[in-house]
Amino acid sequence: MESAVSVSGLVKKYGDVHAVCGVDLEIRAGEVYAILGPNGAGKSSTVEILEGHRDRDAGEVSVLGVDPRKPTRHWRARMGIVLQSARDLPEITVREAVRHFASFFHRPRNPDETMELVGLTEKADTRIPRLSGGQRRRLDVALAVVGDPELLFLDEPTTGFDPEARQQFWGLIRGLAGTTVVLTTHYLDEAEALADRVAVIAGGRIVAEGDPRTLGGRAIAKATVSWADGEIQTDTPAKEVVELVTRYGGEVPELRVTRPTLEDVYLKLIEENA
Repeated sequence: MESAVSVSGLVKKYGDVHAVCGVDLEIRAGEVYAILGPNGAGKSSTVEILEGHRDRDAGEVSVLGVDPRKPTRHWRARMGIVLQSARDLPEITVREAVRHFASFFHRPRNPDETMELVGLTEKADTRIPRLSGGQRRRLDVALAVVGDPELLFLDEPTTGFDPEARQQFWGLIRGLAGTTVVLTTHYLDEAEALADRVAVIAGGRIVAEGDPRTLGGRAIAKATVSWADGEIQTDTPAKEVVELVTRYGGEVPELRVTRPTLEDVYLKLIEENA
């Protein structure tokens, strides 16, 4: 599949500190790619280099076929960016803001359709300072996608959201079919819900990459079978459950069968690469 982003040997230093130490990655066109890592791991520097907001010290980078060191107006128009903090906008309505941003592009999305896409049609005539936090975040996305970008960067998009707002936002992102999305988040359930692939960065390096369902051997890891009187780890959980049912003569009290979560795998990777 065609690559939207291609990175080889990326290095970024701040004085004597190596923030990014030889990162390689390929992001396929049309996929949602999540970059995970603790604060200071190098993920923000990596993404800022991809966006063209920060220079690199070494390595090769191609974003939509262009080196971010040599940005053009046309190249920037092909991307949308949702920053962690909201844009500072004047006291205008949602409709006025979306139409204004649409005017910057040669072939934008229809502003009314864009507001509908992000669930702001009923708030179209509401002034921006009167929006709730979740509605304001939806507006940020509307302004990022009204130019119909091929590539969308989302930096911690649901920080501070309540559970219902996060679920709604996830539905919005799932609705952007065909758009390549690069997501940074501290919420592991968000990465698992949205991403086709994830990369874990620790110490400036990618220490694991793949499908969130199988990352770090999740799919083949031993299962934990627990019940009221005990717990075991096993490769054959179904067999153990049958034996427990036989032992108890029916219902097994407080029976649970689990495998490592993405959070379990992530924390183990970070610990091993600290």
